[in-house]
Amino acid sequence: MKLRCAVLDDYQSVASTAADWSPVTGEVDVVCFADHCANEDELVSRLAEFDIVVTLRERVPFPATLIERLPRLRLIVASGMRNASIDHAAAERHGITVCGTASAATPPVELTWALLLGLARGIVTETNALREGGPWQSTVGADLHGRRLGILGLGKIGSRVAAVGLAFGMDVVAWSTNLTQERADEAGVGLAASKEELMETSDFVSVHLVLGERTRGLLGAKELGLMKPGSYLVNTSRAAIVDQDALLDVLRRGAIAGAGVDVFDVEPLPAGHPMRSAPRLLATPHLGYVSQANYAAYYGHAVEDIRAYLDGAPVRRLG
Repeated sequence: MKLRCAVLDDYQSVASTAADWSPVTGEVDVVCFADHCANEDELVSRLAEFDIVVTLRERVPFPATLIERLPRLRLIVASGMRNASIDHAAAERHGITVCGTASAATPPVELTWALLLGLARGIVTETNALREGGPWQSTVGADLHGRRLGILGLGKIGSRVAAVGLAFGMDVVAWSTNLTQERADEAGVGLAASKEELMETSDFVSVHLVLGERTRGLLGAKELGLMKPGSYLVNTSRAAIVDQDALLDVLRRGAIAGAGVDVFDVEPLPAGHPMRSAPRLLATPHLGYVSQANYAAYYGHAVEDIRAYLDGAPVRRLG
């Protein structure tokens, strides 16, 4: 009897065509789901008859409580080589192999700049006005050249965002708890003396940190309150790094000029979620990693991971 593989949250219905699944379809029935399961009971009902699950990023948590209710599950393939939403210890206890895939840093870099430029030049406002017969020119764009870009986190993504900022002629500074002067010098950017200094002096702030105990809630009401009235915040990293209530508050009060957000505390966003109607907000539905090349890598490596597991030699193991 064939094994069964569930591909979760295939919102665009592209998983089956983004890669060649033929290396495994002789032994595995692959079923793609375009909708999202909102709770654990729904997931248990959906996955009870599956041996393999392919999940994108951290869309679907796999805590111990879920893993314990899926006795048939034997392999989880998660895109990327890090996934904090999977209880790896529980997976190991239940004999479940967890594997990852390659993931490019360039798509989230590009989306970061799409949001930042969209905010700075009022693209959505102007496009809507043009299409709807509104005023001809109603905003005055914020210049990038000579303005300060503050980057929280100078890793693979943050350093590439910094390079683009430098190309625009921006004054780029960075900060994180472990960032050294040597690393800042390598990237050609300034080292902010503190998180507070970065927030106070930057015209644009972009978040590129890994979510963890030290970064959860890193930007709260105090930090956001330090930002200039004409400044912008962009977060394509993780929603929990920025206090969502505090962000909504500064947007509603006009305490900052705007924010570009690609990540949310609940995904997909419920219909009545306040982020759907917040003023001064340019929001996208977690598109940072959604690109043709990245999907080809995710699903292509998922096929490789499944094939290797079937052959008794798992690759790219996580845990």
